[in-house]
Amino acid sequence: MTYREIFGIREFRALFVARLFAMTGVVFSSLALGTVMYHETRSPFLTAISLFGGPLVQLVAGRYLLASSDLLRPRTAVVLMAGVSTTTAALQTLPGLNWWMRFLILAGGYAAMAATSGAVIALLSDIVPKESFVLARATMNVTVGGTQIIGNGVGAVLLLVVSPSWLFGIAALGGVTAGVTARLGLPNRPPRAQGKVVERSRRINRELLTSPVIRPLYLMMWVPGGLIVGCEALFIPYARDHAGYLLAAGAAGMLAGDILVGRFTPEAPRDRLIVPLSALLAVPFLVFPLSPPVPVAAALVGLSAFGNAALLPLQERLVGQTREDVRGQAFGLSSTGLMVGQGLGAVLAGGIAQLLAGARSVGWAMNAMAMLSLMLTALLSKGLRRSAPREACVLRP
Repeated sequence: MTYREIFGIREFRALFVARLFAMTGVVFSSLALGTVMYHETRSPFLTAISLFGGPLVQLVAGRYLLASSDLLRPRTAVVLMAGVSTTTAALQTLPGLNWWMRFLILAGGYAAMAATSGAVIALLSDIVPKESFVLARATMNVTVGGTQIIGNGVGAVLLLVVSPSWLFGIAALGGVTAGVTARLGLPNRPPRAQGKVVERSRRINRELLTSPVIRPLYLMMWVPGGLIVGCEALFIPYARDHAGYLLAAGAAGMLAGDILVGRFTPEAPRDRLIVPLSALLAVPFLVFPLSPPVPVAAALVGLSAFGNAALLPLQERLVGQTREDVRGQAFGLSSTGLMVGQGLGAVLAGGIAQLLAGARSVGWAMNAMAMLSLMLTALLSKGLRRSAPREACVLRP
């Protein structure tokens, strides 16, 4: 299937546009919140938590609400996500907020989004033919990468002339547009399953997490990349007002990886790239104790971000190993774990940078996270043999 054929699907076009505007809101809101937090507290730890700590709340809420990704109508779930993003961005513009109030708003948004975190990817798997899922997923990732490149670059420029409140306002507008697009462009598909939210959430989560086939997939998705996001959480302390350029470079690298791996790499070699790409995430950050200047740092960040393409074959395996009636929750758990891994990585990296003394403490914290990521990538790679395409699983259709 080609890009032209994918965009010929009306539902995919609507989902793509909704995702585009939703990610615009996420990028501007995240950059604004991180900037405000660092300017007000001068704390690398609190800044890292503001950027990537919210998913820790989603971990707790997801235990009880993740089944909503299958129990809600897909269009309702997408519109609900857009409404939550709009509300939290608008609340961040209120005057007089201190840092803990901003964290409460952030936590509330992630708690609400825990109920719908798997809806978009599961809906995508319904819209396109199974053999085209990786290409469609990569295309959606290109939307994310492109939006991050443009959004962080534009945001970095805007912050030179306007306050972060303007970025929160743009984020709220992006959320509104995403919700309207989804409401008008997506058909009202029925829910994938029926049942009680809390009981089903706990039961399916337990089945997924105890599966010897699926659990290694999740860990490979969550751990190596989550530790490297800890490095990304230190971009603002590292580059100050130029951090937007590092974030944009990371998005560019991710976009390139999604295009080359998702569009031009056949299934078999793509599957074999999981471990090398996961290792690539970490290697460039080993250089950061040398305090490379921003242009060199941006090139290293872009190279690292190319490794995010490892998620494509991992998610392809997940589709093949789960049945349709649990797929929304399976991807919701995947998304929640991914974000929690990022949050924990941010907490760990921010704590290391806070404890280390000296001008290069941020660079050494990045180096420590990269070393840990490489070691765990090697350890986790053994479990992937169980989910190879030739194997079976109890949660497989």
